[in-house]
Amino acid sequence: MSHRAGNTGPSTLAFVESPVQLLNVLEWAHAREHALGALTLVVLSPIDPMTRGQLRRMAELARNDGHEVRWEEARGGPAAPFQTIGGLTGLLRRADRVVLGDPFSRYVQLLLTITRARDIVVVDDGTATMEFVAQLARGERLVRWHRKGGRPGPRDLVFAPVSSAARKRLTPSERRTVEIFSSMPMEETPQGVTVTANTFAWTRDRFGPPRITKGADMVGTSLVETGVVDGDRYLEAVRSLAKTHGATRYFAHRRESTEKLHRLAVETGLEVVRPDLPLELIARRGPIGRTILSFPSTVVHTLPLALTGTEVRVAVCDIDPAWLTENASPRAQGFLSGVTGTARDVHRLSAVTAV
Repeated sequence: MSHRAGNTGPSTLAFVESPVQLLNVLEWAHAREHALGALTLVVLSPIDPMTRGQLRRMAELARNDGHEVRWEEARGGPAAPFQTIGGLTGLLRRADRVVLGDPFSRYVQLLLTITRARDIVVVDDGTATMEFVAQLARGERLVRWHRKGGRPGPRDLVFAPVSSAARKRLTPSERRTVEIFSSMPMEETPQGVTVTANTFAWTRDRFGPPRITKGADMVGTSLVETGVVDGDRYLEAVRSLAKTHGATRYFAHRRESTEKLHRLAVETGLEVVRPDLPLELIARRGPIGRTILSFPSTVVHTLPLALTGTEVRVAVCDIDPAWLTENASPRAQGFLSGVTGTARDVHRLSAVTAV
């Protein structure tokens, strides 16, 4: 158990909804090791079985580090949100510091309106952090990048007052400090916000170095599931990349559908692997291919940090505009290009031809 357990100091309440968010809370806590105080991790559990499985594994790692973990069935029926929020209100009002991983989450935004914490910390929720920082700097309403450009729906309009109040909580003031702990590049830094680099020191300390194989591995993406990329074009691109680079394994994103993965395995011959931990930990634990192929996603920024000191090369393939669906946000192509273009220590591949 970590010597941090039982430390006196500011009480910290962290809310996570994904394995990557939980990983990055652990990275943040590791960076604050000597001045952290008590940390309670609240898992607002989703319904998806793969995500729940990864979260349970990550929760074990958090407990092994001496942190308290509180598991909330936050989506377990119509009454669950009211029960969850009611049960957390006391903790929220007593917390000196609140850490969160997804400022776009309506659940988190609602919880933010309750807290009196003087310190707010936002840890990475993947590439969405880049968009959050840019929107905060420009004073825009908080909208996920793949939805930007569309008209607000009825639920958006009903929730607008809560979202606006949460945004104020995420803006520094005389009564509140805001920190962003991130491995993502920041083109615009909101005034008064402290930005701290996430170097994945906890990951490197706890795992590896990995055994490196001679072949290549491929990282999956949920761009099809979010309606950004056409499914047939995506499968053809995966097949072409695997053939060109000799990839044998495909590490599935936790949100990829079972039907798509089955078709991908049959049509490409790739071994589909459903990781039980975030890919940064899987890669660091090994074995892992000497080359990791990816489309624009969070891992093109995080894997080079997690694999610092190894001989693994991360290669990213651009998204061809022809792959985008007709319903894709007008912002999609520019955002995805930015994800690739700002990545450090990666090899950039031109978009493959998918017919």
